[in-house]
Amino acid sequence: MGRDGNKSCFACCFSTPTTSSSSSSAIKLLFFIVPLILVSFIVFVLVPRNSTWALIYSLPPSTSAVAAAANSSEKLGAAVYAESSQQVLDLPSRVVKTVDVGGSSGEATLSDSDEVAVNRSASPQLSAVEAVTKFQELNETKESSSLNTSITDSDSLNITINGSPNNATTSPNETIALPLKHNRQVRTKLDKVEAGLQRARSAIREAKNGSQLRDPDYVPVGPMYWDAKAFHRSFLEMEKQFKVFVYKEGEPPVFHDGPCKSIYSMEGNFIYKLDVETKFQTKDPQKAHVFYLPFSVAKMVRFVYSRDSRDFSPIRRTVVDYINLVAQKYPYWNRSHGADHFMLACHDWGPEASFSLPYLEKNSIRALCNANTSERFNPVKDVAIPEINLITDKLTGLMGGPSASRRQILAFFAGGVHGPIRPVLLEHWEDKDEDIKVHKYLPRGVNYYDMMRNSKYCICPSGYEVASPRIVEALYNGCVPVLISKSYVAPFSDVLRWKSFSVTVSVDDIPKLKEILMNISTRQYIRMQRRVLQVRRHFEFNSPPKRYDVFHMILHSVWLRRLNVRITDDHGVVAN
Repeated sequence: MGRDGNKSCFACCFSTPTTSSSSSSAIKLLFFIVPLILVSFIVFVLVPRNSTWALIYSLPPSTSAVAAAANSSEKLGAAVYAESSQQVLDLPSRVVKTVDVGGSSGEATLSDSDEVAVNRSASPQLSAVEAVTKFQELNETKESSSLNTSITDSDSLNITINGSPNNATTSPNETIALPLKHNRQVRTKLDKVEAGLQRARSAIREAKNGSQLRDPDYVPVGPMYWDAKAFHRSFLEMEKQFKVFVYKEGEPPVFHDGPCKSIYSMEGNFIYKLDVETKFQTKDPQKAHVFYLPFSVAKMVRFVYSRDSRDFSPIRRTVVDYINLVAQKYPYWNRSHGADHFMLACHDWGPEASFSLPYLEKNSIRALCNANTSERFNPVKDVAIPEINLITDKLTGLMGGPSASRRQILAFFAGGVHGPIRPVLLEHWEDKDEDIKVHKYLPRGVNYYDMMRNSKYCICPSGYEVASPRIVEALYNGCVPVLISKSYVAPFSDVLRWKSFSVTVSVDDIPKLKEILMNISTRQYIRMQRRVLQVRRHFEFNSPPKRYDVFHMILHSVWLRRLNVRITDDHGVVAN
């Protein structure tokens, strides 16, 4: 019975059906099942088990692979006053630096300065998906060069079109900061601003090997420029897109005001000319590349400072209060921790005013006449501007002079005795040589500007502060400047190659001054004097401003520094 039962069971499973309808159903079922099995097998073999398509699509846009996470709280700018001055952006470093307020501090890496600390991200290890995204972005970064405001004695453009103050070199940043991705949808107004800056960087970088662009007013050319083509393209890019937002808070005379007819004249004239040259000013802060802090240090000294007290605290409080005010009212100071803000001061105490807040000194762009590296002036981040002693708002009578061959006096200086350098100069050369005309006070009936116009070289020693209006006066009168100073960064040295049209003499070499000047051949002197006549357009004061004049050169120097950083919406600042 069991054996027959087994046969019966076997027959039920494998015996051929006797009806035609059941045969047709089995064939149809077979044709459906077999392809389904094959498709399943192919999918199993070819598709990765940990597919991340959906995850990558849902990831938020990536930021710099090493940018520190910013603290979510938006406290006012003065809150940084109490924080460590190590958490700052300092451009000369060879690694990416970020500004992180209140965030967790990471590994500190020392760079060119022992007081600079770099905050690295303390975030957890990247997931597999994030790692893939970061790797792709880093590959994109390798294709774009780092652009810096470094001052190096080379022909390459590091976005300052490179100068070398005091024969020092600053290494360019080796950044791995992620550029704006071209295939990413622009989401915010800040992204649009940064995208425009990235295009400008690329255009400037490509200008070096391109043909010289035409210009109806002036085409920079010659050894007076570190890179004439790059400077020209940078200037044109600035004219095309650079926008400045001027904070409206504050009342004259300390704010939105400044002297216009003294050696501090650039403080007042810059703010007035910025209002006249409206194409650079924007009323929409979201479209601004930089934010101008419109206070005058010269007016603070006059109206806030207690005369002869040597107490700088009223000036410092004024600066702190103002930045507190704009930081409370607007998000932009806190967003970048001041890295896209700038101040301008020609008073000797301009650096002192900037020390009121660590971030104002360390992060912000400081346009200073007193460009003294021994007083923490940083030529990579800060701007050296000329000191111009204006008597009126016109240059009538201040410019001119005969040709090089008609100048009979070898060198000339006249001025008050203050500071450590001028006494040495007077000791060795006052009334000592007919070719070196050095005077404490000019003889009666002798005109100061006539002496400059008849001199081949004009001696420009520093006084108590490094800047001197004689440098611009020499250029105005076609006289080759002789710079005698310590720790001084000459104006616009990010663009201008000063050694091609001026002479630098160390304080120790003052006794050898005549020997140094006499060793310059007549041919070389004539070349230098012609270059003086060409570059002086960059120091001319015009009302209204003219292209390539001193107003536009100050703006251009600020523009270059802004190209050197990238601001993000998440309170990040990355050195490019």
